[in-house]
Amino acid sequence: MTSDEREKLLKELEGSRERLLRMAKNLSREELHYRPSEDRWTVAECLEHISMVEARVLGAIHKTLEAGPDASKRSALEGMDDALIAGAVARVARYKAPEYVVPTGRCPDEQLLTEFEGARQQTRAFAASTDADLRRHFYKHPALGDLDLYQWMLLIAAHCDRHRVQSEEVMASPGFPRARQANASV
Repeated sequence: MTSDEREKLLKELEGSRERLLRMAKNLSREELHYRPSEDRWTVAECLEHISMVEARVLGAIHKTLEAGPDASKRSALEGMDDALIAGAVARVARYKAPEYVVPTGRCPDEQLLTEFEGARQQTRAFAASTDADLRRHFYKHPALGDLDLYQWMLLIAAHCDRHRVQSEEVMASPGFPRARQANASV
């Protein structure tokens, strides 16, 4: 990856991290587990999912790098890095999470952000230090097709923002506990 690409990636990773931590800071147990409807995830479930996916994607990136570059492939979204990020965050297209990354409540509330920080620290360390040519290695996204590994790294940050936005939608729900507390004091 070029120095400009590395700088962009590290900026995306840090920005999504900061936005997520700011959003989730000081949420109570009731707020973390509020479910606006049966078909929606809670903030806690979004946080658990983000950490699981980030760790799995980074693992897939490492495994893909072991196989060596594949000059016969091209990214399905070649030259469209910014569109990839914007599309992921905008949540225009909705996807059902594969069963293996559906949140199960395995992580205690007090460890949700610690798990995220651990996964992000590993991702950031890899992004800051790798010498691999991420643009010449490819891994298939279930909905988007082949993406180069640099795009997968950008997608880690965008996925974090995507579920932060989803969490903010939950927090903006009329029945969200904080909304009730604010209305009770009026």
